[in-house]
Amino acid sequence: MKLHEYQAKVVLARAGIPVPEGRIAASAQEAEDAARAIGASVAVKAQVHVGGRGKAGGIRIARTPADARAAASAILGMEIKGLRVEKVYVERAADVRSELYLGIALDRDRRRPVVMLSTVGGMDIEEVAAATPEKIARGWPSPLLGLLPFEARSLAFAAGVPAAQREAVADLALRLYRVYVETDATLVEINPLFVQNDGSVLAGDAKLELDDNALFRQPDLARLREVAKDEEAEESARALGFSFVQLDGDVGIIGNGAGLVMATLDAVRNAGGRAANFLDVGGGAKEAIVKAALEIVLSNPRVRSVLINIFGGITRGDEVARGVLDVVERHPPRVPLVVRLSGTQAEAGRRLLEGARLVSRTTMDEAAAEAVRLAAAEAAGAGSPRAR
Repeated sequence: MKLHEYQAKVVLARAGIPVPEGRIAASAQEAEDAARAIGASVAVKAQVHVGGRGKAGGIRIARTPADARAAASAILGMEIKGLRVEKVYVERAADVRSELYLGIALDRDRRRPVVMLSTVGGMDIEEVAAATPEKIARGWPSPLLGLLPFEARSLAFAAGVPAAQREAVADLALRLYRVYVETDATLVEINPLFVQNDGSVLAGDAKLELDDNALFRQPDLARLREVAKDEEAEESARALGFSFVQLDGDVGIIGNGAGLVMATLDAVRNAGGRAANFLDVGGGAKEAIVKAALEIVLSNPRVRSVLINIFGGITRGDEVARGVLDVVERHPPRVPLVVRLSGTQAEAGRRLLEGARLVSRTTMDEAAAEAVRLAAAEAAGAGSPRAR
C-alpha cells in the first residue's frame, strides 16, 4: 500500500522529522487559498502514486497565490505515467543549499532492512546506484536491536555529510527507522532531504509504502488506502484471494501456484512474447474462479491472448476443463484462449477440451509459443480461429 506524499509527511512529522508547512488542494481555488494562508513562496506538487513528478511537470514553484492558482490549474488533470492528478499539495518552499537522500528498504538477500544515505539527493536512487554506487552509504542494522545511534553517525560519516549536519542527519535516520518499523513499511524514503541555507534539515519529499499483509495492525493507515485506476485489477484480485501483478506485455497469464506461474512467464519470454500479468488463482480452478480470473486479466485492454496453465493436484484436470468450458460457453472471451493441463486427470481434461472454442496444448512450451503467436496475429489484425 502506497501513501501520498502529504500523508507520508504527516507520519514523519509525528515522529519528530521536520517537514514544510503544507495543505492539500483539489482545485485551483483551494491551491490559491492554501498559498495565501501559508503566506510565502510555495511548491505546488501533484499527488500521485508514482515517482518522476518533477520531470513530468508535476511540481512547480509559485511566488504568489495567483501563481499557485495557475500552477494548480496546469497540474490538476494532467497524467503522470498513466495516473491522472486529482489533487495537489501546496507547501512552503524551502531555502535550499543542498540535497541529500535518506531511505530504508528491505534487503531480501540479507533478510534485513538496509539504511541508505547519500549526498546526491533529488535523483532516482536506482540511477545513483547504477552510475556511482560509491556515493551511497549503506548500513544493515540488526532487526532485533534496530538502528543504533553509533550506526547512524557512522552512516553520516561514510556518506560524506557535512560536519554541521551530521548529528541532525543521524537523528533523522534514527527517527525514520522507527517509522519504518512501527508502520510495518517495506520502504520509507526522504528524497530530497534538504539542507537549508541556515543549516537546518527538512524533508523535501516523503515516500512511504506499507506491507499489505500487516495492514490489520495499522488500521489508521489502512483507512488512507486509495486505489488508482491502474491498481483496480490488483485490488479485485486481492479481494478474491488471488495473487496478481500487472505487467506490460500482451499475453495474459492464469495459473495455479506461484512457481508454475513464474515458469509460465519465462516460457512466454522464451517464445518471444511478453506477459501482461502474473495471476495465481491458488489451489482450485473451477468455473467461478476461472471466470473471475479471466475478467481480471481481460480488463487490461493490451491483452491479445490468454494462456491458462493449470496443474491438476488439489483440483483434477477434468474438473478444471469443465470450469474452462463453462466459462467459454457462457462468457466467450474477446481474445484467443490457450489451455495447458498437467497432473491428475490431465489427459481426461484435454479430451473434454477437444472441439471447444479454444486451443489446447500438452506442454508448457507449446502452449506459450501458441499464445505468443495468437497475440501477434491479434495485434496484426489478422484474427485467428478460436477453435481447434
